[in-house]
Parts: sequence; C-alpha cells; structure tokens
Amino acid sequence: MSNELKKKYGLLTAICMVVGIVVGSGVFFKAEAILNHTGGNLKLGILAWVIGGFIMIVCAYAFSVMATKYEKVNGVVDYAEAAVGERYGYIIGWFMTTIYYPTLTMALAWLSARYTLVVIFGAEADISGGLCFVLAGFYLIGSFAINTLSPIISGKFQVSTTFIKLVPLLLMGIVGTIYGVTKGHTVQNFTTVVSEISPSTAIFKAVCATAFAYEGWIIATSINAELKDSKKNLPRALVLGSFIIVAIYVLYYVGLAGAITNEEMMASGQAGAKQAFAAVFGNVMGTGIFVFVIISCLGTLNGLMLGCTRGLYSIASRSRGPSPKVFAHVDKHTNMPTNSAVIGLLLCGAWLVFFYCSQLSDFTSKLGMFAFDPTELPIVTVYPFYIPIFLKMMASKDLKGFNRVVAPLLAIAGSIFMVIAAIQAHSAMIPGYLIIFAVIMLLGLPFMKKQKT
Repeated sequence: MSNELKKKYGLLTAICMVVGIVVGSGVFFKAEAILNHTGGNLKLGILAWVIGGFIMIVCAYAFSVMATKYEKVNGVVDYAEAAVGERYGYIIGWFMTTIYYPTLTMALAWLSARYTLVVIFGAEADISGGLCFVLAGFYLIGSFAINTLSPIISGKFQVSTTFIKLVPLLLMGIVGTIYGVTKGHTVQNFTTVVSEISPSTAIFKAVCATAFAYEGWIIATSINAELKDSKKNLPRALVLGSFIIVAIYVLYYVGLAGAITNEEMMASGQAGAKQAFAAVFGNVMGTGIFVFVIISCLGTLNGLMLGCTRGLYSIASRSRGPSPKVFAHVDKHTNMPTNSAVIGLLLCGAWLVFFYCSQLSDFTSKLGMFAFDPTELPIVTVYPFYIPIFLKMMASKDLKGFNRVVAPLLAIAGSIFMVIAAIQAHSAMIPGYLIIFAVIMLLGLPFMKKQKT
C-alpha cells in the first residue's frame, strides 16, 4: 500500500488554483466594507487594493524562490522546515490545519450560501439566520465529496470555475467603467467623499479588509507533491497568478464605481454587488450574471477544501501529530488522504458553528470577548509566521542579490504592515482571539515529537 500522492496536476491547474482560490468571494464581499472603512473615498480604496496586492505579490515571490529549492508535502510547511527547522514546520502545519484552512473554508461556504440567498430573496435575505448556515453546511459537504471521491474532477472543476468566475469581474470592470464614464458616476465617485475619516486609520483598516480578498494563494502550495515539475511550475503559478489577481481586482473595483454611487454601495450592505450588476445590466440580466458570482464562490470553496483535506496529512506524512499512521493513509482507489480529509471537514463544521453563534446577539453577549471575526484575524495571523522564514532566507548562502536581500525584506515589511493593520482594525477582538489561538496551539504541542510509524 502506497502512502504517496501521485503527480496529477499541471501548470494550468496550479495557476487556476492560485487565481481560483483567491478570486471569487472577497472581492465581492469586501468591496462595500472597504468603502465604509475609507468613508467612501474611492482613491483611498483603490490604494488599499494596490497595497494589499503588493504585499501578496512580494510574499508570493519570496515563497516562489523557496519553491524552486524544496518539494515535499504542503509547500509552506516544507519551507518552514527547511528555513527554520522541523519543529517550526510542525507549528505552522498545526496552525494551518486547525485554524487557517478550516476558518477560511467555512467562510467561503457561508459566502456561497449568502449570495445564493441574495439571488433568491434579494436585499431581504437573512445572511445570519439558520437557513444560510444550513446551506453553508451543505456546500461544505458537497465540496468535500468532490475532493475526496474524485480529485481529478475536483482539479477540472477548479480550472473551469476559474474561467467562469472571471466573467462577472471582467464584465463589471469593462462595461461598468464604460457605463460610469458615460453616466458621470465614475467622475462623481472619484471626486466625492461620503464622510471624512483619518487617511492613516482608513488605509490600515481597508488593507486589513483586503487580506481576506487576497488570501488563499499560499494554499496552492499544498498540492506541490501532486504538481508535475513542481519546482518550475509552482513558482510560475504563484507569481503569474498574483499579478493576474491584482489587475482583475482593481479593474472590477473601478467598474463598481461606474455602476452606482459610493454612498449607495455603502448603504446597500450584502446586496451591494447585486445592486451594481442590476444597475448596469438590468434586473434580469444582472441577476443572471450574479449567478456567476455564486459559481465563483463555489470554485474558491473547492480550492480551499482541496487544501483543507490535506492539512493533517501534511503533518502525519512527517510522522508527527496525532496518529500519524492513520492520517498519513492514502486511499488506493482515489489517491486521497481520506482520514485527513474527514478531520478537515469536521474542523470546518466546528468553525462554522462558532461563526453562526458569533452572529446571534444572544450568543454574542455570552461569548463576549471571544466573539471575533474569523474571516480576517486567522488570515492575518499567518503573516507573523512568515517572518522567521523570510529572515532565514536572508541568511541563506544559496541565494544571492535580489532573492537573498530585497525580496525577503519587502516580504517582511509587508507582513509587519498586515499585523499593524489588524491591530488598527480589530483591537477589541484581538485579546479573545489570541486566547483561543493559544489554547488550540497548546493542544498540538504533545504531538510535536516525531513518532515511529
């Protein structure tokens, strides 16, 4: 019986995984939030998208340098092991498995459900009610089933949904911009500020919001053991995918500015994107195009689930974590780490229940300081984990010039910026989150020691 994953994905799948995981939800979900953070200042909002994108690009480039040197299972854990040590690799692997992957994945399931209800019920959709979270659970199970039973179909679904999800973004970016220029909305939104807010505070909060929209690219490294010619194709996918994402996001954001006024977008809440599509394309066609948004979210969910199902496997394959022999098992029929996948799904479900409780006023009061936003804080937490890896890159004698000094320095600066942005945006939530984070990480310490299998 083999416990090794086969090489089954090519460069196109890897690029589509980078683009497909990142693009698809946050750009719709956070557009209104970024406008609110900047007081409707469109130029500050675009600057936030550019800064967030730059941080993603420099970090992706730094990891692409690592990807040319190391290839095992779950790229980010490989790089942490190679740069800092095996124990540090385990710590990052445990964080990714128990917090990062499942919180991001369940958030995408919720967003997919949220937009489904917005299409069906419009602005009256209850996105914090039981129906939305039941539908989110259904989407989680469906994505799990596709990834577990047929990883080849999952890979093809990732490619197809990546191209499908570009339809609404490019249509809004191009047609929305033309519509806005002819109607005068674009000029109005660029020259009008809804409410005055301190630029420095606004930019930190807005960039923190872009973290969700830009996050997920690192999960593409989770398939490096299954990627053909990984040391060449993974770096290409990370860098090319990152530039594509930034260009699409800025184009889409400018297109939105041509559809409706900043004030309308800020006031419309969860229905803002749908309202913008309806304004440009009409109610019927706007709703039809918005269905592509749902497909876009489901494609992102598929990519995240692909990484989530391999979380515990990446630890167990190194003979660490709970029951390595059990969770390193790869099914001989599907070539999938089935036991690891089941735990990944259960963790997603647990975080979804936590998220649901944090949305209810009765539970929120009981949770108190522990009712944090799981769509941003776990994402930002990954950046401090990157810093020791980048520092070790600078000490590497195998690297020279730009790759040894400039690239890791820029990545460190970007990571520190994200931490400061999170403190500015979520100062009240951070203590409760850090306590939960510490408890989960401490639970993993007894399994750090390498075990005989």
